[in-house]
Amino acid sequence: MNPIDFAIIVAATFLGIVGGVIYGRQQSRLRHEQEMSTLKEQAEARLLDMQEKQRLALLEARDETAKVRTTIETDARERRQEIKRQEQRLQQKEENLDRKVENLERQERTLLLKNQELEERLAGIDALRDQRTADLQRVARMSVDEARAELISSIEESARREASIRAREIEMLARDEAESRAREIITLAIQRCASDQVSDITVSVVPLPNDDMKGRIIGREGRNIRALESATGVDIVIDDTPEAVILTGFDPVRREIARVALTKLVLDGRIHPARIEEMVAKARQEIDQVIVEEGERACLEANVSNLPLDLIKLLGRMHFRTSYGQNVLNHSIEVSVLAATIAAELGADVGVCKVAGLLHDLGKVIDQEVEGPHHLISGEIARRFNRGPKVVHAIVAHHATDMVPQSLEAAIVQAADAISAARPGARRETIDLYIKRLEALESIANSFRGVEKSFAVQAGREVRIIVKPEEVDEVAASQLARDVARRIEESMDYPGQIKVCVVRETRVVDYAK
Repeated sequence: MNPIDFAIIVAATFLGIVGGVIYGRQQSRLRHEQEMSTLKEQAEARLLDMQEKQRLALLEARDETAKVRTTIETDARERRQEIKRQEQRLQQKEENLDRKVENLERQERTLLLKNQELEERLAGIDALRDQRTADLQRVARMSVDEARAELISSIEESARREASIRAREIEMLARDEAESRAREIITLAIQRCASDQVSDITVSVVPLPNDDMKGRIIGREGRNIRALESATGVDIVIDDTPEAVILTGFDPVRREIARVALTKLVLDGRIHPARIEEMVAKARQEIDQVIVEEGERACLEANVSNLPLDLIKLLGRMHFRTSYGQNVLNHSIEVSVLAATIAAELGADVGVCKVAGLLHDLGKVIDQEVEGPHHLISGEIARRFNRGPKVVHAIVAHHATDMVPQSLEAAIVQAADAISAARPGARRETIDLYIKRLEALESIANSFRGVEKSFAVQAGREVRIIVKPEEVDEVAASQLARDVARRIEESMDYPGQIKVCVVRETRVVDYAK
């Protein structure tokens, strides 16, 4: 290719390129102008739309403003009318208040006048009262204080008399209603518990076939009797009592062991220290068996079950204890049966009453080992053997010294214990205590005004009081009986109850001439 053709081709190519660039720019400018025209048209359309919306919103705002203005004008007009009505009412109230004030001032003036008149009348009444009082004092010959004291005394005496009459009526009514029921319950309980009263003594007597046996019991230089006393823990008294040996000791179980052992030794005839120890061991086993059997017998008679063996053994030990000559185990069985019977009649817990009645004197079998009153010891024993709180409370409260009965069951156990202990023949007391109790009863009765003489009868179960009829009337006699009974309750200790009987007798004597 020649250079001219090459130059022409290059020039043509360059021109083509330049032309293409110019054409492309023109096309791009045309497209840009078309886009700008389209955007301008869209903007104008949006502007027209916004102007239309603005015009519509302005119209709506004008309508709303007109409505609000109308509402405000209406409310304002109604409020102006309401204010006007309130002003009219206030004006009417002010007028009414003015009239009321005038009426009150007029009434106040009237009251002042009446008050002055009343004061004048009161002054006149005071003068008349003073004059009348002076006249009454002159006629009655006593001052106002004396007359007031006499009037008060008269009123008190009348009130006391009326109260005594009323109390007597209530007492008679309550007695009529309760006496038959109480007699029925107690009689039924006693009839259903017909136990024997056994009077044990604090010594045991062992009979001997002959008096020569006493020497064998003593042994050479007293070795047999010392061995027996050492093994049993009791004292053996060998005196001039024919064909008998006396055993003494504070522990009845040990005394019974010694009695059984000595009886076996006397029957066997071989008495020496080794044989004594053997017989004492056998006797102790027998007594332990007797204790268990007596405890089981007590549970069976009282109909109490599920007691631990250790508790049954404590019950059995009561068989060898006495209180005021009354066997403690038999007394406990009797209290259990009485309490159960009374509880069944009154609707109380029979199980609690049975168990508490049977265990209430457990403390008496260990009162030498533990310090404290036997009812507290009994309650502690029952608590340790997991008896219920009702049972423990009934046991502790059966004497009502440290704790007042807080339940019906506790009161029933206390009553059953008193019934069992207070029956005639149930307990023994020394003649000195008996005489002192009778003298104390008569002394309490004679200390009251109007009592002529008194007598303690029925072994101290009743005190009969003879009163002076001119000093004590029927109502005062009833009050005197209550006062004497209250004084006895406060100042004396006694089992059961004491009847206070006041006798008022009027004798009229005349002579035919």
